[in-house]
Amino acid sequence: MTTRPTRSALYIPGSKPRALDKARGLPCDAILFDLEDAVAPDAKVGARGTLAEALEEGGYGARLRLVRINGFDTDWGRDDAATFARAPCDGLLIPKVDGPADLDAVAEVAPDLALWAMIETPLGVLNAQTICAHRRLEGIVMGTNDLAKDLTAWGRGGLRTALQHSLLAARAAGIVAIDGVYNAYTDEDGLRAECEDGRDTGFDGKSLIHPAQIAVANAAFGPTEEEITLARRQIEAFDAAVADGQGVAVLDGRIVENLHIVTARATLAKAQAIAELERS
Repeated sequence: MTTRPTRSALYIPGSKPRALDKARGLPCDAILFDLEDAVAPDAKVGARGTLAEALEEGGYGARLRLVRINGFDTDWGRDDAATFARAPCDGLLIPKVDGPADLDAVAEVAPDLALWAMIETPLGVLNAQTICAHRRLEGIVMGTNDLAKDLTAWGRGGLRTALQHSLLAARAAGIVAIDGVYNAYTDEDGLRAECEDGRDTGFDGKSLIHPAQIAVANAAFGPTEEEITLARRQIEAFDAAVADGQGVAVLDGRIVENLHIVTARATLAKAQAIAELERS
């Protein structure tokens, strides 16, 4: 799995030039340029052109640039995919993926671009393993609003099984998994609690609906200074133990095995990737 940071993935409407311009200076790790839910039907075609021009102009730095197209069951999806297959972006985010066939259809239109899948339907959750195993897929984004609607679920607890099942599928395939949005963008405490829950569940980051949410998500999904320091100390202790002919080390009264070193090295790699992104 890539170490490219995805702590914060901000949805930006593809129809709004001012928002597209502002996004160039925002400290999010990824931008989800949205042509689907955020754009009214009569503005879909115009939004496609507006977004294409913004991407050609560039200025988004090293952020991950994903374009959420409309579904192929609409009048706009195929043209969206064809347009952005040739655009300077990092991938297409496909809504309401129910199975691998939905990815195959987009892959035919955009043969050279990475694909990402929205997991936001009950069938998509049930088929998450085969979706995540698709050879062109690089990540999933949970669509918790649509999923909650279809499940008639209330609150985070009602989505727990779907979130964990989808995350298991992503981890088995070695791809990125981004948690769903938190709708109350002025509720910083609620956002922080849900980000921490997503982080502890195992997600790589949080999809966001407002720039005000970026700082909280970045803090929750990025390693702390304490975690970075501990990772370095674990590696040092383990290396010293191995040099002394031992298979494990003891640090602060805790066993440090090779599996802990894998996690420690991943923490340092993530911290370095974040630092490089923030310098770009």
